[in-house]
Amino acid sequence: MAHEYKATVRWTRDGAPFTDQKYSRGHVWRFDGGVEVPASSAPSSVPLPYSRADAVDPEEAFVASVSSCHMLFFLFFSAKAGFVVDSYEDNAVGVMTKNEAGKLYVSKVTLDPQIAFSGDKRPSPEEIAKLHHRSHEDCYIANSIRSEVVVAGLAVHA
Repeated sequence: MAHEYKATVRWTRDGAPFTDQKYSRGHVWRFDGGVEVPASSAPSSVPLPYSRADAVDPEEAFVASVSSCHMLFFLFFSAKAGFVVDSYEDNAVGVMTKNEAGKLYVSKVTLDPQIAFSGDKRPSPEEIAKLHHRSHEDCYIANSIRSEVVVAGLAVHA
């Protein structure tokens, strides 16, 4: 069964000069349900004030989507196995390097989740590793990218 996911990305020049490259890269992402997210190019790509440090850039969103997808599968598989997860916090990091054609891309995403469990049934380190491997294997985003995804100290995709 095919699923569709939609986003509206809106940018306006607002009367600023354009061909001199001194226009704002700030824009808005709009999702179903009315959620709006301020977005911009990364300040490391386009210097301030033409980008916005207080907005999400596409590279950050990419890293967050990998992390979020992995987490959602991890929670699902944990619950199915009878493990109670109280919290899950991931400080994910994406690294951009050049590919074989010399083009920049996010080549690696490292997930570093800190997970708190409670209850009588707690997973062993081996069971946690299996939950991460399975989460990575089933994650829609991980299956859509060619970047390496690593869970701190545990390679899950090469």
